[in-house]
Amino acid sequence: MSIAGIRLRQSSWMIHVDIKAATLAGLLAGVVATLLQLMLWSLHAFALPETLFRDARLTAAIVLGHEVLPPPPTFDWRVMIVATCVHFALSIVYAIVLAAAIGRLSMRAGLAAGTLFGLVLYVVNMYGFTALFPWFEATRDGITAIAHVAFGVAASATYITARKRTIA
Repeated sequence: MSIAGIRLRQSSWMIHVDIKAATLAGLLAGVVATLLQLMLWSLHAFALPETLFRDARLTAAIVLGHEVLPPPPTFDWRVMIVATCVHFALSIVYAIVLAAAIGRLSMRAGLAAGTLFGLVLYVVNMYGFTALFPWFEATRDGITAIAHVAFGVAASATYITARKRTIA
């Protein structure tokens, strides 16, 4: 039985990623992390929808440049579309990386790995990528860290579940 995926040859072992399962995992985890972040913002009295519009501008600026950053954080279709595309493109790429890392782990081990992946992803995004995109320093907080962990857990659970269904 063949499985759609990537096979990377390194020495005598191979990494296999089910691309369909990883793509689904990235999309679903991107939605889960965003919804959790919105919920936590509202519970902690962050200004909504202004905080969402601010973060959309921060994300869209990766592609559109810093010109979209100035306040006020208001709704802009172009910014929202670009930010959504960037968010889900990165979510898919991150899920593919996670899928390669978790391989054929059990659900329990995969969830632990997803938790760790989310924490590492938070550090990489909020402390590493800020060298290129310094405007993301504004989003370094506990809610963003929790959203990254939720992404890792959701991506891991979805990938393992989808991978098992593809194999069966």
